[in-house]
Amino acid sequence: MPEGKTIQTMFSGISGRYDCANHLISGGLDWYWRQRLVGMVARHRPASVADLATGSGDVAFALRKKLPPECPIKAMDFCEPMLEVAREKQKKRKLPGELDFSFGDCLDLPLDDGSVEAVTISFGLRNFEDRHRGLQEMRRVLKPGRGALFVLEFTQPDPWLKPFYRVYMNHVLPWIAKWATGDKAAYDYLAGSVNAFPDKASLAEEIRAAGFEKVRATGMSGSIVAVHQAFA
Repeated sequence: MPEGKTIQTMFSGISGRYDCANHLISGGLDWYWRQRLVGMVARHRPASVADLATGSGDVAFALRKKLPPECPIKAMDFCEPMLEVAREKQKKRKLPGELDFSFGDCLDLPLDDGSVEAVTISFGLRNFEDRHRGLQEMRRVLKPGRGALFVLEFTQPDPWLKPFYRVYMNHVLPWIAKWATGDKAAYDYLAGSVNAFPDKASLAEEIRAAGFEKVRATGMSGSIVAVHQAFA
């Protein structure tokens, strides 16, 4: 796993073309995956939300549209150029309710203990230098007995899909990404990090080991991705 500074630099380099690349390489499915995540969060009815590794803010904006205006959303990322993209998008959208974009390292969150009722993270957990420490930080900031974690992340696909998926991830995706962003190396990293990431059951065990309870995973699109939900 590259160091945090390396990942910061990598995402800084593709920040302006990040949204376009995501839509292209997912065939538009990223929108559907986000809506499924947001629906799960809405059913939890949190009084406050922290959206971590927010990137260009697409999940934060979707949450802001779905949740009541009185539910504040703190959206954080450790890559300032990505946050700048999110803030520019926010100026154009003018959504009701509080939505704050700020710097935040998931391994050392600038949030008080038990200060939020929901934590969301989408396609960011894979990039942690220390996944266990990051999960423990998320549990720390969640309100005991009420707080819920929602992790949207790539996982290992269902067996029938795996051969085709590997060909796409290793040989097709990086070249689409190079055309869209000019940075093939960043998406070579993406393919490698996805291939090395735990399957649904293994990640669920990691989440439990960080102190969470009632962990369940929902696979989508042949388990290309999954949402893990857990309670503090």
